[in-house]
Amino acid sequence: MYNLQGLITKNISNASSMFERLSYVGTNFANYNTNGYKNIRFEQILSDDGLVNGVKRTDYTQGGMKLTGNQYDVALKEEGFIPVVSQDGEVAYTRDGSFKRGKDGYLMTNDNWIVGAGIKLPANLYKFQIKPDGKVYSYDSPQDSKGKCLGTIPVVRFDCPEGLQQDTHGNRVFATSESGEPQLIKNHNMIAQNYLETSNTNIYSSVNDMLRLNASMLASMSILKLADDLYNKSINIREA
Repeated sequence: MYNLQGLITKNISNASSMFERLSYVGTNFANYNTNGYKNIRFEQILSDDGLVNGVKRTDYTQGGMKLTGNQYDVALKEEGFIPVVSQDGEVAYTRDGSFKRGKDGYLMTNDNWIVGAGIKLPANLYKFQIKPDGKVYSYDSPQDSKGKCLGTIPVVRFDCPEGLQQDTHGNRVFATSESGEPQLIKNHNMIAQNYLETSNTNIYSSVNDMLRLNASMLASMSILKLADDLYNKSINIREA
C-alpha cells in the first residue's frame, strides 16, 4: 500500500507541474503578437524522490525586427528596456516601442504611459526624428536641417533581468529586489526608428510543447485512474 500511495503522490505532483508548464505555454501563445514580448519557459527538474519540480525562466533574447514605416515606432537592437511612467507615477520598463503623440503632445505608449522623463512634441512641427542614441529632434520645415533636440529616450539594463516581474499584458516589466536597480546605458546606438521588435516566441516550438504536455497529462491521468482502481480493489479485498 505504501508503494501505491507513493505512486499516487508522485503522479499528482508531476501532473501539477505539467499544468503549471502548460499555463506558461498558453501565455506565450496569447502574447505571440505582443511587441517585444519575451518567451517564458518552465524548466523541469527531477528530484531524488522522483517528484518533478520546476522553475520559471524568461528568454530575453532579441526578437525579430519589423519595419512599420511609422515614425512613432522604435525598436531596441540590443539588450535593454525603455522606462515608462503611468499617470499615477508608477515606473515600468518596456521593449514595446509602439508609441504615439499623446495628451499635451507628449510621447507616450499606446496605453498612455509617458516615455522616459517626458518628451513633448510641438504641435506645429514639420517632422521629428529619433536618433540611434535616443535623442529626439523636431524640424520646423523642409529647410530646417539642424532641428531642435526635445529630449532623449533613455535605455536601461538590469544586472538580473530574470528577476523582473512581467505584467499581465506581457509588454511591460517591473523592477524587483531580485532584478536590482535599473542602470542607464550611455553612448549607445540601440534605437531603430520606424521599426518594432516582435515577440521572440517560437510558435512551432510552442505547439510541439503543448502537444507533448497534453500527451503527458493524459498518461498521468491514466496512471492515477489505474492507481485509484487498485486502491479501491484493495479496500474491497480487506472488507471481504
